[in-house]
Amino acid sequence: MNRTYTDDPEHDYGPTRTQQRRDALAVLALANQLVELPPSKLAKLDLPEDVQREIAQTRRITAHIARKRQLAFLAKVMRRHDTEVFDGVRAALGENRERQRQETAAMHRFEATRDRLLADTDAAMSELIEQFPNVDRQHLRSLVRQAKAEKESNKPPRAYREIFQLLKELVPGGEEDAEQDDLDDLEEETP
Repeated sequence: MNRTYTDDPEHDYGPTRTQQRRDALAVLALANQLVELPPSKLAKLDLPEDVQREIAQTRRITAHIARKRQLAFLAKVMRRHDTEVFDGVRAALGENRERQRQETAAMHRFEATRDRLLADTDAAMSELIEQFPNVDRQHLRSLVRQAKAEKESNKPPRAYREIFQLLKELVPGGEEDAEQDDLDDLEEETP
C-alpha cells in the first residue's frame, strides 16, 4: 500500500526530495560565491572556522574535477551548520550583488550617453552640459571628433574609451556633491 501526503494531514513529512535538492544546490552556489570572493571581503564575513579552512583548501586546488569535488565537500560542511549561521553572509553578498547591479546600470548609462554623443553630437552635448556645467566642452568635443575619425579609419578606439572615462569621472563627483549638499542641509536644519 502506497502512502500519500494526504493520508495523514497532521503528520509532518518534512521537505520533499525536490526541496532538499534545491536547498543543497543553493548552499553549493553560496559556497562557490564564497570561494570566488577576494580574501579581503571574505575576512569581513563572519564564517565558522571549519568553513574558512575548507574555503582556503578549495582555493589551493586548481584541477577542475578536484576543485569541483572540494567545492561539493565545502557545501557539505556548510550544510552541517544551521542556516541561520549563513543568513548574515547571504545578506552581505546580496548587498554586493545590488551594488554590482547599480554599477552595471551606471556603466550602461555611460555607454548610452557616449553613443548618443557620437550619433547626435549637438543635442547630446547640450544635454550633458546642462546636466554637468563644469565639463570641459572643448576637450569633450575633440574626443568626439577623434572617436568618429578612429571609427571611420578602423583605428583602435582610444578616444572612444577616453569619452567613457570622462563620463565616468563626471557622474560620481556629481552624485557625491549632491549627497554632501543633502548632508549639509540636514546639519543646518538640526538645532
